[in-house]
Amino acid sequence: MARVLYGIHGTGHGHAMRGLTIARRLSGHEFLFVADDDAPKVLEPEFEVRRLPNLGTVFKNYKVDLSATIARSVPLLLRRGRYIEQTLRIMDAFRPDVCMTDLEYFVPRAAERAGLPCLTLDHQHVLTCCRHDLPRNMWWDAFTQGLTPRHLFRPTDENLIISFYAPPVLPRYKARIAPPILRESVLALRPRDDGHVLVYQSNSTHRKLVDFLRAATDRLCYVYGYDRTEGREGNVIFMQKSEEGFLRLLEGCSYVILGGGHTLMSEALHLGKPILTLPLKAMVEQRFNALYVERLGYGMQADMYGLEPGLLRRFEENLPRYKAAIAGGTFCGNDLVFGLTEYFIRHGSLPLSGAPGVEEQGTGQPRH
Repeated sequence: MARVLYGIHGTGHGHAMRGLTIARRLSGHEFLFVADDDAPKVLEPEFEVRRLPNLGTVFKNYKVDLSATIARSVPLLLRRGRYIEQTLRIMDAFRPDVCMTDLEYFVPRAAERAGLPCLTLDHQHVLTCCRHDLPRNMWWDAFTQGLTPRHLFRPTDENLIISFYAPPVLPRYKARIAPPILRESVLALRPRDDGHVLVYQSNSTHRKLVDFLRAATDRLCYVYGYDRTEGREGNVIFMQKSEEGFLRLLEGCSYVILGGGHTLMSEALHLGKPILTLPLKAMVEQRFNALYVERLGYGMQADMYGLEPGLLRRFEENLPRYKAAIAGGTFCGNDLVFGLTEYFIRHGSLPLSGAPGVEEQGTGQPRH
């Protein structure tokens, strides 16, 4: 048994769910998490968590609140030495054999100071560790916002990128790409088409989306993420957060409308659900995800501020084409990722190719 210190980015639930899934599966090792914000409530029911401030993003009116994000981050960075020392004290008490990070700032820097191997396991580094053919309107944002995963959350010596798309890795990075990690509760679902639409907004919301759904379709639209968690406006039904209820609706929906988060995109694709994605303009990772959803034929991307009823009608007309494209993909990399992570924990590095006992593309296939 090895001890693993695992830093988790706390904004949203995707990072924490990925870490939780890995720790559950690799239960032969002892995990201690470092996290804050949204992550502890996901992790603490099953694992110990040490709280350290999170370099997170602040959202408002379906946009990144840049001034609030900077105001939050700058004081933490000015005191980063103090928090790295605090992380080192956690290490002294826990005595980890290796460290892991999912877009967390302090653990990899403390690991470097302590001379411990550290694995970056996340999705965000697909932006900076890979080569992309981008449209011109993304060049500047990709450069400026790419500075964050390139420098602030810089790649470690070992990098495992989890992604439903796999652009070429740049030769200067030691990085590998694997299909997404899926929760057991998602793998247990048996998808069907009951005709409704699942709508999920995680980071920020906008009234315009509700008005669009009422005008554009007669389908029932179950909406998560708004302050209003019950009641109905026409065909729009506001839902309270419930993992069981959410998964039941995901299992039976015709398609999913979401922001640009990678975790739900991956779950929807595994279940054969086309995606209409509304990425936040100031979040370049969401724009990359939306770009690849459209390029790979899995759905359509749109601008929240440019929604009009005809857009959804065009999207629905293309549902058979989207479903056919999704049927040819592989969206579950659990066995591969678990095998590679186990190898890293035992050896302090990733294998150059393959992984003990698993196939390179994983064993999961999209179910329809």
